[in-house]
Amino acid sequence: MRLKPVQPLLLLLAALSLASCASRNEVPASAGMTEDDDTFCRAGGKNAPGSPDYVYCRKDRDAARNAALARADRQQRDLADYMVNHPEHPYSPY
Repeated sequence: MRLKPVQPLLLLLAALSLASCASRNEVPASAGMTEDDDTFCRAGGKNAPGSPDYVYCRKDRDAARNAALARADRQQRDLADYMVNHPEHPYSPY
C-alpha cells in the first residue's frame, strides 16, 4: 500500500504535538530556583543544617518551587482552554 502525500505530514504533525506535551512537567526557567537549596539555605555558614532557620528556609524554598510549578501548569491549562474556546483568532499574550 502506498502512502498518500498527506499521510506522512499528518504523522509528523501528530509526533510533534505529542513530543511537546511530554516535556510539560519540567521546572520553568522563570521559577528562579536554579541554585542548590542546601547552599542557599546555609547562607554562608549562618544556618547550620538542622537548625530551625535552615528547616524554615528549606520549607520556604520547596513551597516557592511548588507554587511556580502550579502557576506554570495553570497558565498552560488556561492557554489550552482559550485556544479551544476561541478558534477564530490566536492567543497573543503581547
